[in-house]
Amino acid sequence: MDFFDILTLVGGLCLFLFGMNIMSQTLRLKAGQKLDGLLNKLTTKRFTAIGIGFVTTALMQSSSATSVLVVSFVNSALMNLSQAVNVMIGANVGATVTPWLLSLSGIDSASVFLQLLKPSSFTPILALIGVICYMFSKKPGRKDIGMILLGFATLMYGMEIMSGSVTGLRNDPSFHQMLLLFENPILGVLAGLVMTLIVQSSSASIGILQALSATGQISVGAAVPLLMGANIGTCITAVLSSVGGTRNGKRVAIAHVAFNVIGTVVFLAVFWVWKAAAAPAMLADPVSAWSIAMINMVFKVLCMFLFLPFPDMLERLAYRIIPHGAVPEKAIELDEHLLATPPLALERCQQLTNEMAEIAFQAMQDAIFCLWNGDEALANSIREAEERTDHYEDVLGSYLVKVSAANLTVREGHTATKLLKLLGDFERIADHALNIVESRDEIREKGIAFTGEAQTELSTMFNATREILRITGEAYRKNDINAAMDVEPLEQVIDELKETLRTHHILRMQKGACSIEAGFVWSDLLTNLERVSDHCSNVAGCVMDDVADDLNLHETVRAFRSGENNDYRRKYGEYKEKYAVAEETGI
Repeated sequence: MDFFDILTLVGGLCLFLFGMNIMSQTLRLKAGQKLDGLLNKLTTKRFTAIGIGFVTTALMQSSSATSVLVVSFVNSALMNLSQAVNVMIGANVGATVTPWLLSLSGIDSASVFLQLLKPSSFTPILALIGVICYMFSKKPGRKDIGMILLGFATLMYGMEIMSGSVTGLRNDPSFHQMLLLFENPILGVLAGLVMTLIVQSSSASIGILQALSATGQISVGAAVPLLMGANIGTCITAVLSSVGGTRNGKRVAIAHVAFNVIGTVVFLAVFWVWKAAAAPAMLADPVSAWSIAMINMVFKVLCMFLFLPFPDMLERLAYRIIPHGAVPEKAIELDEHLLATPPLALERCQQLTNEMAEIAFQAMQDAIFCLWNGDEALANSIREAEERTDHYEDVLGSYLVKVSAANLTVREGHTATKLLKLLGDFERIADHALNIVESRDEIREKGIAFTGEAQTELSTMFNATREILRITGEAYRKNDINAAMDVEPLEQVIDELKETLRTHHILRMQKGACSIEAGFVWSDLLTNLERVSDHCSNVAGCVMDDVADDLNLHETVRAFRSGENNDYRRKYGEYKEKYAVAEETGI
């Protein structure tokens, strides 16, 4: 093997790693759209979780990517440790799919059908389709498919280059002597471990081993410990992703490492005993790309079956290494590692925005009750709710900007924009709830009193506000356009009701029935309630935009209100009658 062969090997390795990285990243994006909400909706059934781990890894072609997602979900308290461990077990088996795909390069047959399965036969066709999809299609989905095909073609082409460049080692005695060292199980495991740590992917290290198998110098006895070492090395991604995470996230990484290390130790011992006792001749046979994929799959399936009779062993071990802390630990709201899979990051943002909406709506309902009847504990809970919505607006706003900068589909981009718009409305609703609590405090401190008529009118405004909050909450939770359409006519009625009540109160002040101080508080209350209805209108408009897959909020609302909209006019008339107030005497 001369200098130019080494250059060719390095070039093939670079193409191989680049193609695998591109394919894995794009598959992660595409799979993330299919996995949206799947991992965090796991049942408690063990085999279901294992199956999901297998499918997730098979779709994304990376157990490392699955491990990062699992650690992120556990950090965010969306998945418990038991579920995470089972998903990891399934992911370990799912990682066997990639070596089987890579083993196609080793097909050697006169059959036309089998020849068509060789990458050298179909890779050029995939590359051509990939170029057409990526360069000439305007649809993002087809561009992603093109990128996947180009990544796979690059990967397989790099595999072919590596295999061709090392054929000169077939009769190299020094290379043969080096490989004999790996037949020592300990050295073989260490070599596989180090190689996987360097390339950060067990699939990549196994692919390199499959390429080197073209020399015919790697024996079965050397391949087995190398594969076992690669199995341990793949844990590095989960370990790194757990750094800075919660204790439970670290326990997932510990369980992942324990699963692979214990499985390797057990079966390495079995392999060593078998090798020493039986000295089977097959261990000296040269290994092929196909047999490497088979050995890898058998080993990982055996590891899975090793732990199936002991469902809680890995969890207990993880808790023993990282025990419960003295202070309860908060979950990480938005894990940065989820940004690698934007659809799942967007799903997490949606969940927290839903929580923010519930907090804001409940705070306003509580504030209305608190004005006359609430105690200090309820008032403090409203203050805390307002602080929480402020926090959500800050963290979600920053995180959504990062998500929006990722490779999103048009639909996902609309969702991100919608959430960014809604954050401000939910935060302002909570602010108005706090304003009402402050008005309540002012009423009590100054001994302000309202007339019976004023209290009756304010109750009407409260009832209208409660209803618009209820309808808006239903429209947002269910993405219900019919409920959203009911918000607009009620919002107009509340606008008119505010002006009517303000006029009535001015007349009462002119007659000396109400004080000027009461008038200031009255005006503040009406303004806060009316502005809450405005924010409800914005939320309903976003729901209508989302259903229509449009982002022009003001145009949507304007079109709904204008013209001869019979539904709007009918609902407006019903709300106008329902929340009518008696004319103030003297008007």
